[in-house]
Amino acid sequence: MGTAGAESVQESGFQLPAPELREIVDAPALPSLSFSPQRDKILFLKRSSLLPLVELARPEEKLASAKIDVKCNAKSRMPFFTGIGIHRLLPDDSLGPEKEVHGYPDGAKINFVSWSPDGKRIAFSVRVDEEDNVSSCKLRVWIADAETGEAKPLFESPDICLNAVFGSFVWVNNSTLLIFTIPLSRRDPPKKTMVPLGPKIQSNEQKNIIISRMTDNLLKDEYDESLFDYYTTAQLVLGSLDGTAKDFGTPAVYTTVEPSPDQKYVLITSIHRPYSYKVPCARFSQKVQVWTTDGKLVRELCDLPPAEDIPVCYNSVREGMRSISWRADKPSTLYWVEAQDRGDANVEVSPRDIIYTQPAEPAEGEKPEILHKLDLRFRSVSWCDDSLALVNETWYKTSQTRTWLVCPGSKDVAPRVLFDRVFENVYSDPGSPMMTRTSTGTNVIAKIKKENDEQIYILLNGRGFTPEGNIPFLDLFDINTGSKERIWESNKEKYFETAVALVFGQGEEDINLNQLKILTSKESKTEITQYHILSWPLKKSSQITNFPHPYPTLASLQKEMIKYQRKDGVPLTATLYLPPGYDQSKDGPLPCLFWAYPEDYKSKDAAGQVRGSPNEFSGMTPTSSLIFLARRFAVLAGPSIPIIGEGDKLPNDRFVEQLVSSAEAAVEEVVRRGVADPSRIAVGGHSYGAFMTAHLLAHAPHLFCCGIARSGSYNKTLTPFGFQTEFRTLWEATNVYTEMSPITHANKIKKPILIIHGEVDDKVGLFPMQAERFFDALKGHGALSRLVLLPFEHHVYAARENVMHVIWETDRWLQKYCLSNTSDGKCGA
Repeated sequence: MGTAGAESVQESGFQLPAPELREIVDAPALPSLSFSPQRDKILFLKRSSLLPLVELARPEEKLASAKIDVKCNAKSRMPFFTGIGIHRLLPDDSLGPEKEVHGYPDGAKINFVSWSPDGKRIAFSVRVDEEDNVSSCKLRVWIADAETGEAKPLFESPDICLNAVFGSFVWVNNSTLLIFTIPLSRRDPPKKTMVPLGPKIQSNEQKNIIISRMTDNLLKDEYDESLFDYYTTAQLVLGSLDGTAKDFGTPAVYTTVEPSPDQKYVLITSIHRPYSYKVPCARFSQKVQVWTTDGKLVRELCDLPPAEDIPVCYNSVREGMRSISWRADKPSTLYWVEAQDRGDANVEVSPRDIIYTQPAEPAEGEKPEILHKLDLRFRSVSWCDDSLALVNETWYKTSQTRTWLVCPGSKDVAPRVLFDRVFENVYSDPGSPMMTRTSTGTNVIAKIKKENDEQIYILLNGRGFTPEGNIPFLDLFDINTGSKERIWESNKEKYFETAVALVFGQGEEDINLNQLKILTSKESKTEITQYHILSWPLKKSSQITNFPHPYPTLASLQKEMIKYQRKDGVPLTATLYLPPGYDQSKDGPLPCLFWAYPEDYKSKDAAGQVRGSPNEFSGMTPTSSLIFLARRFAVLAGPSIPIIGEGDKLPNDRFVEQLVSSAEAAVEEVVRRGVADPSRIAVGGHSYGAFMTAHLLAHAPHLFCCGIARSGSYNKTLTPFGFQTEFRTLWEATNVYTEMSPITHANKIKKPILIIHGEVDDKVGLFPMQAERFFDALKGHGALSRLVLLPFEHHVYAARENVMHVIWETDRWLQKYCLSNTSDGKCGA
């Protein structure tokens, strides 16, 4: 056995990183916030930052791309809340004391928290893992009183449990929920036959063109089909607050239920046999029906066959009805979209999409009405009323996006374009309309009125991209004239503040500008995000939260957004972080960690635009590169790596050249500033960033002393029908696929590379085999390399034990091959 093999056998067990790193990884997670429908209370949903490994080790079935926790019959690896706190929003815009939701068992895992429409109750699911009680692993629905916090199970019977593979529950009205449950008649799961009944056969004798990106975990045989049916079949149940339960329809594989705004109907989507072995369950045969809320079938809107032939190219969609939903501004009116190009973005046709509307129960012979025809691909619609709806359409190949103003109730009023721009040009982003909650519980575009002004305005909430960084704003927009008035923007000198939601009573038709209240989130380089209430007309800001700093040892870190230029003239940016107390005159150049992710663009102008704010808080995920500030590293986070394809050229035609050029510019800048030691710069990244890391070690070894590649793809020929934004196939662009596969350049990698991958990563093109084969290629050329496969991990690492080990591995690699510079006696240029 070779050295690498012996090393991997000798090492065992999870390692813990240094205490200063462990402290950051274990920093408490901030709670999630949830406003009541009436905006008079806020829930603080408490959570842990990382799951224990035992959560990831729970039995799991992967069927047709659905990942199922077989013990609790839900989506596997769902993050959960550990507690719920209720705060009242007081008249002076402060928060009252916390009232804990109580009554559920200790150690309960909480999911699917949902307010009743009247805000008087809170529904949620509870799971308690007990080794000697299998039924406790299932999810049960609980109801809490929003005033007292007292909670109890909705049903006395412990046998009524959630089937949460595709759904959970929705409030039909203030006293009734429609719940996905495990059928009471269900018995033990099917057993696999030891002797197969015959060969597995797939046929394409009709010579259909069926293209798909390589998806794992598709159904393979009849046994998989029976397992899929077993775990996904649900019985819908109407559950009342008095504890009564009534079956709704018959058991089926339901995927979504959506009550109408007037609470009279339910839109129900289900999938059914014949299943496909070629595509994931999202593209199975699909049936959409309208039911009354008391359980009577009204009509079937569509029954679509499996969508096996959607072209791989961007903006291609399923044929037939799609995006079916209720109009938020009407009691019970449906809308949907139908492609006119058979769903194929390669077909030139006008119009390309048509939006239709129709009542839930149309009169006999009443046909759907055409709301709007689109030449690009439908993206979304925001409803207001019969005089106003905003329809968005986009087209990937040209980066075009358009927003139309439509008058749904006036056929005589022609739709008109409000905004028509290139979405890559973020400086031209006008923002999105702010929404308000109606008395029926839906969200519609908020209408704003000014004193002594009959005009109707809407509020555009913008991210505020500028050459100086993001400066979020609110614009008062006149929908008739197109004129704008900036009524608020973030303080660009110190803070980064964003508008989160409108705060006022439900059911307001028009909101007076002088009575406007906005929930904002506010942060700075060193101050963690806190929530505020911003009130007009004085724009008084009242802070309502007081979260502690999660990692006080890094509270005084230094952060700067830096600008520099690539040799072809493209302006670039990066965020440079320096450790607390760093003094360049005393400390000199530091070891540096370069952590990035390439992005594709259609133009140099768009690629050079600034994204992000210098005033954002330096938040750290448990695997963040910023953790290594605690080890006195400089960190260059998110340096621009634009891959540009202008004119007839596509971005990937010059991928390696532009990648190296971008990295050279970033390294030269931090070296010029005197903060980075050119012989001690490490490169790293996750996913496409890992792919980038392998390329830079192969093609720019003069820049970096070592690399860390997490969950990357190293052989693009294994995804022959496209990857990332590359829509050409392997047979159309063979040289691109070969040149962009790091495995073909393994012989050029001479610097130490640490490869980390989730052992069960099933993201398309990122299966563990990618890391294993790349490591084999590196070993075959004697490269200094190390492969770490994390047990039970998918693409994003979730278990505390694994995350701690990842930080330990990364720290060890940086200490040994960057700080100590022991790879070959020299690093860098």
